[in-house]
Order: sequence, then structure tokens, then C-alpha cells
Amino acid sequence: MMMPRDVAGLIRVSLLWTAGLLLLFVVTGLTIRAYLQHLAAGELAIRSPNGVEQGLYLTIGGIEQWVQIRGEDRNNPVLLFVHGGPGSSTLPMSSGWRSWERHFTIVQWDQRGTGRTWGKSGDAIAPTMTLERMTQDGIELAEQLRTRLHKDKIGLIGHSWGSFLGVHIVKQRPDLFYAYIGTGQVVGRATFERAFELTIARLQALARSANNVDALAQLAPIASQPTVNEQNHSVTEKWSKALALPPVDSFDLAGAVSPPFMPDYSLLDWYYWNRGIALSDRLLRGVRSPMFQRDLASLGFEFSMRVLFIEGDQDYVTPYEPAERYFEQIEAPHKEFVLIHGGDHFIPFDRPDQFLAELLARVRPFADPSPP
Repeated sequence: MMMPRDVAGLIRVSLLWTAGLLLLFVVTGLTIRAYLQHLAAGELAIRSPNGVEQGLYLTIGGIEQWVQIRGEDRNNPVLLFVHGGPGSSTLPMSSGWRSWERHFTIVQWDQRGTGRTWGKSGDAIAPTMTLERMTQDGIELAEQLRTRLHKDKIGLIGHSWGSFLGVHIVKQRPDLFYAYIGTGQVVGRATFERAFELTIARLQALARSANNVDALAQLAPIASQPTVNEQNHSVTEKWSKALALPPVDSFDLAGAVSPPFMPDYSLLDWYYWNRGIALSDRLLRGVRSPMFQRDLASLGFEFSMRVLFIEGDQDYVTPYEPAERYFEQIEAPHKEFVLIHGGDHFIPFDRPDQFLAELLARVRPFADPSPP
């Protein structure tokens, strides 16, 4: 018969073995990750003699904000990518843009309260995360990029929240930009009302397929008057879970490098990334957000640069119809609306080559790469 002292010894030995195995597992995982990051760094490296590959903090709006600049030829035109989310830094998921860097200098920016920028300031920056302040941030960044990269004007791609912010940026300082490219374009409340209508329609289809009488009864009055409010949102959330509505914000990245193995992106960076999303989600999403409370039409429809919208006909997050109606009223030196068949909300990430083809055909020939 084992004595209590013997049992305690066995428990201690078991715990030590468990801790040792766990430590071995963690160390092995981190070693493999580091090796894959090393391989990815070689695959994504800019090796051309006139190329640029920089990651740095710039003082923008009185705080340090992270900017990445990559391209194979400094003489190429510059494209600033204004990310969506809000709060979703695109640094970990941009390996699919490697081919873009042969034709453009691509700038990515961790906006106020996002990613590495959040890492510098934390949640203390929350009171300054307004549409007005972030618009000025974008303008300050564009001005610094002109000087740093010796350009007269740059182009701006706005995705989702970044498309709403991006229009505010180019409308305030049109002299800084040769083109505006919107994708997953948000125009205001109409975008989210249309997305809500599509959600109700998808839920009703699932309910009919499942012969769910309760779901159909609760969804019917909302479908007849699809008002976006907390009560209706609660009903849709309930039946989205019960009917297993497929998510609309999942996508398959087309890049060569999976986000967990992007080079120079640490586990601490991932912590910053998640904290930034949480902060931005609290301040910049929902019915009280600038995107819901304001409308791009209030800024007027005149643009002094080329305007290109690249939209997916299967985008359920920011459906293309409101963007198309807004686009039809735009007055610009040249404008084009491209609808991608089968395209979703994440065309720059899951169809980067197709997106690049549109940029090369409709933007690149008209961009001025020359220094001022």
C-alpha cells in the first residue's frame, strides 16, 4: 500500500514531467515559427538596387504611428493602403501584395489605436480616436510620404472602414492625391442598412430550408421593415447562431505567407493587433459610429483626382449597391466602377492578382511617378 508521502512524490514527478513536456512543446513551436519566418523573410525581401523596404514610426498627430514602405523601384508611384476593421492592421496578411510592389511603392499604416501604433500609446489614445483626428492623421502621413519618397502626389486605397476614412482624407486635401481607389466602399448608414437586409434574407432562406416556424415568425416583421436597431439586431444574432448562418467576414488569403509566419511580426505584435481591434471595435463600430451616423454625400460629390471603385458582387459586409448609387453621383476627371463577379469583401487579400490587374489597367498608366 502506497503511503501519502509516496503519492505526493508521484504527483510532483508527474507535474514536473507535464511542465517539461509543455515547455518542450512551446520551445519547439517557437523554433519552427522562427524558421518559417526566416524562410518568409527571404521570399518577401526587396533586393532590387533602387528598392525600398522600411518599417518605422513617424510622428503623426502628436503620437508615434507605425508605417511600412515597400517597393522594388523608388521611381514607381506610391499607393497608401488605408486598412479597414476598424483597427485591422493589414501588416500580417499582405504577402499577397508582393507582385504589387513591382509596380507601386506600397505603404501600410497602423492607424491611431491599431497594431504597433496601439503598442506605443495603448488605450490612453481612446479620446482622440475621432473621424476628424484620424482624417488629419491621414493627411499628415500623405504629406510626410511626399517628402520622404520625393513625390508630388500619391494614390490612396481605402478598404471598408478605410474607404470611409479615405474619402474624408482625399476630399480635405485633394492636392495630395492622384487617385482614390475604394473597395468594400462604405458610404454611410445606407451601407449597413443594405447589409442588414441581406442578413435577414439569408436567415429567412435558412429558416425555410429547416422548416423553422419560430424563426420565420420572428424574422417576418423585421423583413417587412428592416430597421437597424438593438432589438432587431438581437433577434438576428439569436437566429444567426441557431440557424448556423455562415460568417461573412471569413476569407482565404492568397498570399505566399500565412499571417502567423510573417517575418518581423512577433507574438507581442499579435497582442497589440488584438488589443487594437478591441479598442477600435468599441469606439468606431456600431450604430453610434461615424460610419453609421454620417454620410459621404454630405462631403459633396466632386473629386479632383481619378476615382476607381473595385467591388465584389458577393460582398455581404459592405454590399456594393449603396456604393454604386454614390459612385453614379460622383463628378471626377475620370471615374470607373468595377464589379468583380464572385468577389467578396476582401478582394485585395483573396484576389490580389485580379485587384492588381485593375490597378495596372486603370490607375498605373495615369499616375505620376516623377518627383516634384
